[in-house]
Amino acid sequence: MTYIFDIDGTLTPSRLRIDETFERFFLNFINYKKVWLITGSDKDKTIEQVGEEIWNNVDRAYQCCGNQVWSKGELLKQNDWEIPLDLRFLLEQMLDRSTYPHRFGNHIEERVGLVNFSIVGRNCSQEHRETYFEWDDERSERLEFTKEIKKSFPGIDASVGGQISIDIHPIGRDKGQIIDDIDGNFTFFGDKLEEGGNDYPVLLENTKRELEGNEFFSVKSWKETNNLLLSILQQGIL
Repeated sequence: MTYIFDIDGTLTPSRLRIDETFERFFLNFINYKKVWLITGSDKDKTIEQVGEEIWNNVDRAYQCCGNQVWSKGELLKQNDWEIPLDLRFLLEQMLDRSTYPHRFGNHIEERVGLVNFSIVGRNCSQEHRETYFEWDDERSERLEFTKEIKKSFPGIDASVGGQISIDIHPIGRDKGQIIDDIDGNFTFFGDKLEEGGNDYPVLLENTKRELEGNEFFSVKSWKETNNLLLSILQQGIL
């Protein structure tokens, strides 16, 4: 059995460091279980959040939605991609069209195999991150922008990720590609498993392939993940 965890909103608060008590618990968990991480973030941001000890001890770390794969410090795979100029132009138009009043820079961030797009900008403070998340939760701006991107560029996919951003990449280069590497059954924990979220492709790919025996847990915070793992351990399910 492979246990797969998203990071933002699942193991940590969005873009923040993992809770110290939960970190100790999770380190003990990965000593006994086969654990993979998957996130839209790059290696450096992930290590900032979960720490080097967790990152170096999980069996695999899937960065940038699985477009860069590491195992205990060794790079296993990397899918490079450069954003098309007309897509960049559309994103700049969206920045102008958005009615959200604040901008803080770093709106179009190129990562390995994908582009991370944020209206408020990745340089914003935690307070503004949460303010935008609440604003977007009422208006679904990010979800509407993902639909527009996919309609304008048939070969490109887009999904809502974290609190403030959209992940954009070629079709098939999403988190669902992790299933190609799994041998046997898996259990997945994520906070964006709804349609349009960047964890959803894992669920969708599982459904398309008619795979059986796999479990998906939708969580909204690291505390839910912690409580869920404790409950499952107590029941002797893991």
